[in-house]
Amino acid sequence: MKYRELGRTGIKVSEVGFGGWPIGGNRHGNSYGATDDKISLDAIEKALDLGCNFFDTADVYGWGHSEELLGKAFRGKRDRVVIATKVGSDFYQGYGFQTFDEVYVRFALDKSLERLQTDYLDLYQLHNPPSDVLEAEETYSVLMKLKNEGRIRAWGVSARNSRDAQIALMVSKPDSIQVPYNIFATGPEQDLFPLANQVGCAIIAREPLSNGFLTGKYDIDASFDSGDMRKNWPRDFINARVKASQQLNFLVRNGSRTLTQAAIQWVLQSKIVSAVIPGIKTAEHADEDMTAPDAPKLKAEELDEIATLIRDKFGL
Repeated sequence: MKYRELGRTGIKVSEVGFGGWPIGGNRHGNSYGATDDKISLDAIEKALDLGCNFFDTADVYGWGHSEELLGKAFRGKRDRVVIATKVGSDFYQGYGFQTFDEVYVRFALDKSLERLQTDYLDLYQLHNPPSDVLEAEETYSVLMKLKNEGRIRAWGVSARNSRDAQIALMVSKPDSIQVPYNIFATGPEQDLFPLANQVGCAIIAREPLSNGFLTGKYDIDASFDSGDMRKNWPRDFINARVKASQQLNFLVRNGSRTLTQAAIQWVLQSKIVSAVIPGIKTAEHADEDMTAPDAPKLKAEELDEIATLIRDKFGL
């Protein structure tokens, strides 16, 4: 495992991190299907064994369950890990609420610290705030206070898209920005990455596998269980993702590189990316994802072919 600087924070993170959304389970919906806690804990342990030190979660994942599992897994190992979580999805009121005021952020931080069994966070992130919240300078004041108080080492914004991320960078000075970035979603390269690089802000690339469709594991007949957010996606949207991923099968090297590993390598080409955080449910996922940088490197001609497909929007 290689490690990169988390922007200007002085924190070093594994270039492949652990995305903790899937292990939250599907009890409250909006996840990636059912989970088994033993399997989830085995996945965390496998990632640790392979050198992963960066674990990203959110309080809303499983309504605290993802954080609880990480807290359990990290007993006696807190000094080995960099923990990032998020705030703003106010599930205490029910599904779909968002709150970002200081009173709530402090309340939610206390709850997250309790579940994670720690007295500080390495990175605390606003979770998909709307544009009007990002445009208000006072939104960020509580995070700066918490950093000064030593309760968090760094703070950032997990943005819905590149445009929202740019607003955050123009209004304040977050230590990190988390944004979707993958072969199917290259927008941040044009405008966000140069701005972040200019101010020394770290980029955390989420959804590097495009919600699983860059694993090559789904076909046109793909269906999803209750509680999996993809269950209600339009069939045309699912089919387009499947057809696009099938055009990338030339990247697979049987026995030595999977499409998953190629997709992760592609994201890590961007040196401004501090970490890529694929969502992980099992030890097998952890093994495949964490060893992605060790698979045969993408060749220049492969990168050129990917670029052509992106330019032509995969013919879709």
